[in-house]
Amino acid sequence: MSFRLAAYAVCIEDGRVLLGRHVSGNWTLPGGGVEHAEDPFDAVIREVAEETGCDAVVERLLGVDSRVIPAADRRPGLPERQNVGIFYQVRITGGLLRPEPNGDTAESVWTPIPEVAGLRRSSLVDIGLALARARPATGHVAAVPVGGLIQH
Repeated sequence: MSFRLAAYAVCIEDGRVLLGRHVSGNWTLPGGGVEHAEDPFDAVIREVAEETGCDAVVERLLGVDSRVIPAADRRPGLPERQNVGIFYQVRITGGLLRPEPNGDTAESVWTPIPEVAGLRRSSLVDIGLALARARPATGHVAAVPVGGLIQH
């Protein structure tokens, strides 16, 4: 089994959420892997800048999601993987939206929250929105089922 620690930004403003379209076509939250010896708090700010071109500040920790993705749900030959995602409420303070240079984010856009349900998206989007909406004291929300428009 492999392991991945990642930090994700939930940026909500005027009823819209900031999403990035991965080159695979799936929409997701800005964020990604925490580098060796990097603080997840710093990683989420770095990831927002890399993927969207925007400057951001963390306003609060929303929660942590841990899930195991079976090998059967991954590309052929890849092992089972545990993903641990740390979700932060983030506010954009400057910059201009742009694609990620030499990266996997083809575009970043502010998306009205009601329109998110119709997008082919990562389960990370649903987890982040659920955490932002409920703000559970434990920082934990129920697992998001995948399939259809919702992908791992």
